[in-house]
Amino acid sequence: MPSFHNGAVEIAYLDEGEGDPIVLVHGFASSKNVNWVYPTWVSELKKHNRRVIALDNRGHGDSSKLYDSEQYSIGAMAADVRALLAHLGIVRTDMMGYSMGARITAYIAYSHPELIRSAIFGGLGIGLIKGGGPGENVALALEADSLNDVTDPVGRTFRAFADQTRSDRRALAACLRGSRRLMTNEEAAAIKVPLLIAVGTTDEISGSAQELQKVIAGSEVLDIPNRDHMRAVGDRVYKEGVLDFLSRRP
Repeated sequence: MPSFHNGAVEIAYLDEGEGDPIVLVHGFASSKNVNWVYPTWVSELKKHNRRVIALDNRGHGDSSKLYDSEQYSIGAMAADVRALLAHLGIVRTDMMGYSMGARITAYIAYSHPELIRSAIFGGLGIGLIKGGGPGENVALALEADSLNDVTDPVGRTFRAFADQTRSDRRALAACLRGSRRLMTNEEAAAIKVPLLIAVGTTDEISGSAQELQKVIAGSEVLDIPNRDHMRAVGDRVYKEGVLDFLSRRP
């Protein structure tokens, strides 16, 4: 698996297929494989003549594990994505993030819109701006000696997922504490790139997609029926909606 360095941080990535590029940014406690390869996003996009690039965010997958929460700001993780684009010589791309990956995508769409042809926020609605995502209860669950010691239901969900993916839980706890920055209403409203907001209808973590749509003018919403935050990722409706959205980009 190829990798490159952004400063001292090694970032693992995949780069497959030919055609217009799309960069995939995975969610918290996940990886490029868990979020994008195993649910067949990579193969599906390649079948539709796309060059697919997906990275392991710092602290995740095969990338460097860091244990200082200050090294996990959304700005730092967005800089890893931008460094990957520079490393590959990509000047403009479609970008899809899921959950934390959508926060990273939103930050790039806001701060470096020239890089983004279109954006997809999967698993992230109004939580981009207010109260979204896992909190300190999840960090504590990740640091617990075992899953049996975790009573908080959201904490248990993320801890079980981290155990399943054999993640470095200490790095994840640091990441969670460092990446909590919410966008302001004004920052989100300043996002002007073509945008699809895709959220499961039973997702209690992302926040309302429709509420975020009201903030970001011109954005579109894709409801993923009967899917929660963890089960929406590989859903056929999600895939078909994204492919349709991408096909309509100028």
